[in-house]
Amino acid sequence: MCGIVGYTGKSEAIAVLLGGLERLEYRGYDSAGIAIIENGKVVVEKKVGKIRELVRKLWGMPLKGTTGIGHTRWATHGEPSEENAHPHTDEKGEFAVVHNGIIENYIELRKELESKGISLKSDTDTEVIAHLVALNYKGDLLEAVLKTVKKLKGAFAFAVITKHEPGRIVGVKEGSPLVIGIGEGENFLASDIPAILPYTRKVIPLSDGEVVDVTPEGINIYDFEGNPLTKDFMLVQWDIVSAEKGGFKHFMLKEIFEQPRSISDTISGFISQESEIFINLKDYRRIIIIACGTSYHAGLVGKIWIEKYAGVPVEVAYASEFRSGHYPIDENDLVIAISQSGETADTKFAIQGVKEKGASVLSIVNVLGSSIARESDFTLYTHAGPEIGVAATKTFTAQLVALYMLAVYGLEEKEELYERLINIRPKVESILEKAKEIEDIALKYVESKNFLYLGRYLSYPIALEGALKLKEISYIHAEGYPAGEMKHGPIALIDSKMPVVFVAPKDKVYDKILANVEEVLARKGIVISVGTEGDKVLKEKSRDFIGVPEIEEDLTPILTTIPLQLIAYYIANKLGLDVDQPRNLAKTVTVE
Repeated sequence: MCGIVGYTGKSEAIAVLLGGLERLEYRGYDSAGIAIIENGKVVVEKKVGKIRELVRKLWGMPLKGTTGIGHTRWATHGEPSEENAHPHTDEKGEFAVVHNGIIENYIELRKELESKGISLKSDTDTEVIAHLVALNYKGDLLEAVLKTVKKLKGAFAFAVITKHEPGRIVGVKEGSPLVIGIGEGENFLASDIPAILPYTRKVIPLSDGEVVDVTPEGINIYDFEGNPLTKDFMLVQWDIVSAEKGGFKHFMLKEIFEQPRSISDTISGFISQESEIFINLKDYRRIIIIACGTSYHAGLVGKIWIEKYAGVPVEVAYASEFRSGHYPIDENDLVIAISQSGETADTKFAIQGVKEKGASVLSIVNVLGSSIARESDFTLYTHAGPEIGVAATKTFTAQLVALYMLAVYGLEEKEELYERLINIRPKVESILEKAKEIEDIALKYVESKNFLYLGRYLSYPIALEGALKLKEISYIHAEGYPAGEMKHGPIALIDSKMPVVFVAPKDKVYDKILANVEEVLARKGIVISVGTEGDKVLKEKSRDFIGVPEIEEDLTPILTTIPLQLIAYYIANKLGLDVDQPRNLAKTVTVE
């Protein structure tokens, strides 16, 4: 997830672009850059690091152009470097492009360009756009862009300028966000509203498959075939702080609602990376998954999938405990390290130890160029984008997606299994549409002091994750447990004041977990359940029931975790707590 901003009008573009990038920095912060048309040239300046590094570089530079584009990067293809930072240009430096998203067929396009003698300078998927637009340019930037988008596959948004048509920006939206800002004698485009809100409250959110032609005099919108479209603007009522969060009160809630997109982006990212896949799980005697916190719970789900599809035994260990143990490990083993940040200290030091023993390391991380990624033999990237809230939400479901695709990769029926996953987005969206219903349920239990979360099979790790979410942000004691083990201890805690959350979709252990529900009811416990929509039996046994869409058994964890995230959020919010930065916790744990 990257940030795009563009301006054309009567003012100097540099101030608008830098201000916009600062307000978009939550979308990416490993590098930033701008391109401005000045004196018949496209001037590009970029810098690795946060926006302030670019500001320092530009301090005192006499850039007076009134049309430009800017970008803040969250790396997906190519490590954070000045060469890989945006904007990217064609060979002659006559066209500049900023881009958010993934070009799935960029390897194919790169080879096509190289076969024509074109030399690419970066490792990114974005650069191919600049070269294609230059090749297609015959005097009309809009026409060149329309020809280019027909060759692109993936989810993307980008903006292009050229020295041949100063005062003009052409933007494209296909799967990644892009909004237009309408001013007087000036117009704007950006990934998110905050970038342009100081200058205008009139905005037009573009839809997928739309191209916008922006000049100081006005904007024109077209479909990918070049047919003109008419769209009304909306008047934004938010202030800057609210707008940065997309109108949500907290980043955590915003990130929960971003999951349809982050799941889709991770699927697309895996498929685009597939040509580089690297590994056959069946080549290994044993797989050990190491992780911490939420990533550990993802690993528990991944264990079940990998053992089912690859047929290789899997162990899951906390990275901190793994380092202290005496695991016999050698070159026949594969270690999978899972870390959102790619900087988790215990996980990083654990993989250093296993590499010394000859084992291979595959990492699943969300940050390109992170320490764990650099030290791994193989890396799978999730494409959740920056996660500001300390409590992991969208990165957890992205990790699940990556683990599932890894598990089924190499099977003859993988395309069919991929298709099941690709079709999950509307099911996720339908759960989020129930947010108010889930909030009403959650608020009934704000005064509760203890919770028990129970699940079996694939739902047991989700019970652990649900309990962790509640503990992290509400400071309410919660314990996750295998439902079958309840009678071996935790059942002693159950009374009329104890909420017991069952994760109970209709799967192969459904009948068994219904028996566990009866055991709780017999002790007058409060049953809250997350199950399959239309499950009248479970609903009748529950004080509160949250239904998720019916789906193949293997994919239920991706759906059932979302109501638990919302329950934790709404309880913490009602208690007036700092949801995004809970006490004593940090987003990236870089100490042991």
